[in-house]
Amino acid sequence: MKITKVEQFVVAVPHIEPIQKHRPQDYTDRPISIIKVHTDEGIYGLGESGRGGRFDDAIEKWIGLDPMTLKWQDLGGGFGSAIFDIVGKALGIPAHKLMGAQHWEEVPVGYWSCPMEPEEFAAEAEKGVKLGFKTHKLKARPWNIVETVRLMTEAAGPDYGIIVDPNFTFETPEESIRLAHELEKYNIEAFEDPFSYEEYGWDSYHQFRQQTNIPLAPHLYDPKKILEAIKADAADMFNTGGGPSHASNNAGIAEAAGMPVWLQVTGLGLGVSGAFATHVHAVIKNATIPSDSLHFVRENDLIYGALTPKDGFVKVPTTPGLGVELDMGAVEKYRVA
Repeated sequence: MKITKVEQFVVAVPHIEPIQKHRPQDYTDRPISIIKVHTDEGIYGLGESGRGGRFDDAIEKWIGLDPMTLKWQDLGGGFGSAIFDIVGKALGIPAHKLMGAQHWEEVPVGYWSCPMEPEEFAAEAEKGVKLGFKTHKLKARPWNIVETVRLMTEAAGPDYGIIVDPNFTFETPEESIRLAHELEKYNIEAFEDPFSYEEYGWDSYHQFRQQTNIPLAPHLYDPKKILEAIKADAADMFNTGGGPSHASNNAGIAEAAGMPVWLQVTGLGLGVSGAFATHVHAVIKNATIPSDSLHFVRENDLIYGALTPKDGFVKVPTTPGLGVELDMGAVEKYRVA
């Protein structure tokens, strides 16, 4: 089998409201590229870039390669997704069977909101719980996070879990601890990256854990950093990701320490990357926290809605390869290059 051609479709798909209101230019400033990798046996595979990514410089290098002889276990990204799709179809098995032992027939996903006003967060929480989500991750800011969580809890109920992701904007350990104490009475499932561990050191994360009841979740891709955090007793769980081997390796380190993870294989992507992420998630035993696979926050996922979450879960495809097909009508509608 040889790769004979690679088609690339650059698409700009708006987000759902109210994300689109607060990030009106994101989808046009950072369009997503989808590839369709063809072979001489009539089998093709699908892949997807991150936001703003393109495959132009790599396509020529792929022509003539044999997907069956590549080290596909180590591949991630859009090309890796396409190869898993091709090999799975060629062997008649779903992609996750090529990645490891399956632990999940359906995987948990969380609802998600970008920075917005507290009343808008509350409306989104009400929507999220009605859609069946159990957890809601929000991009938090220190000046309104307490009011936000209070209103979200009033709207969605006390059992609705909230993951607070400030992207380091809580700035200092002292401010993070102060806010944590104000939020401890709510169902906060984790603080993700409240302040910089690079600036303040892992001991400051350890001290945070000693002084609050809110779980701490560093967002880490480097396995050495994960080990550092574990040795410093500086984490309760991790947000991690990457391709199948990388994600499984990082999750395995956490599992050895008795910690769960959640996965961010591709953030704010479309359906193809959502499918790939779902297969990766299926083989990671301790990926028990709802993932950041957010293909459902676009107005069209370009795969006919095949992986639309139900009650906070996405079913793992069981058909060969990724188990999804491109809606070419939708692709052409949103195509910009």
